Amino acid sequence: MNPDRPVNLPLSRLAIAMPVTAVASFLHRITGVVLFVGVFFLCYLLDRAASSPAGFADAAAILAAPLGKLALWVVLTSLAYHVVAGVKHLLLDLHVGDTLKGGRAGAWISLGAAAVAGVALAVWLW
Repeated sequence: MNPDRPVNLPLSRLAIAMPVTAVASFLHRITGVVLFVGVFFLCYLLDRAASSPAGFADAAAILAAPLGKLALWVVLTSLAYHVVAGVKHLLLDLHVGDTLKGGRAGAWISLGAAAVAGVALAVWLW
């Protein structure tokens, strides 16, 4: 056995060394999971709001609270990124930007558009 081999993986260095296309791919998957969970939150709010005027007031109170706004912001920002990344994948299916350089540019554009959408949604919600 080689005594110079690493005992553990330097995960911090691996995360920094990941290409932007890998980060964009992971975020696309993570936002899909967040959307799956977020649909239950949104359905709960819709059920509360549609049940009665008191239920509507409860749903409004949930969304007026900082934690409710944060949850809504996370779901909407995830939706924004997922849509942008989905359009990028549709363009890749049409062989637009399917080179290495184009893939990197598309990943940066997706991340930038999602960041702008996240800031815009934060301004709108708060």
